[in-house]
Amino acid sequence: METAESSSEAPETEAERRRRRAAFLRELTEARELRDRVQPRRAKAARLRHAMRMRTFRW
Repeated sequence: METAESSSEAPETEAERRRRRAAFLRELTEARELRDRVQPRRAKAARLRHAMRMRTFRW
């Protein structure tokens, strides 16, 4: 990973980083929803696995 000193452009601000992260998370959610529509059986299995992981997680 590059440091701000070695990078040719100015270091990004916190707001820019948050905006890029929000866009990434939106796209990730959209991709997951699309996959769930295309492969409903696999999506159901993934949901059940996730639920099991959450139940067995120790807080």
